Amino acid sequence: MIGEALRLIRVYHDLKQSDLADRLGISQSHLSEIERSKKAPSNELIERYSKEFRLPVSSIWFFDEHLTEGVKPSTLDRARGIIADKVLDFLRIVEGKRKANDIEA
Repeated sequence: MIGEALRLIRVYHDLKQSDLADRLGISQSHLSEIERSKKAPSNELIERYSKEFRLPVSSIWFFDEHLTEGVKPSTLDRARGIIADKVLDFLRIVEGKRKANDIEA
């Protein structure tokens, strides 16, 4: 889920993978693997995202489904998952509208 959140943050800011990778000081292939959840982002990389997009680190880590691994699910954990899914759904809608606007232009 965090990889998808990072991808949607990038798309929301209308950045190409190559441009963001340059800004973050990583390769485009590494960024691609993170966005596809093939690799996990490091704490350091999340801090760079935080600075780049002026977002609190905690807001980004909110989407990490591994934060509560091994912990008995509670109502709060389930609510967190539902909220994270809804935020991602909203960002996907924004992404779709942006793509539609690009096609019209």
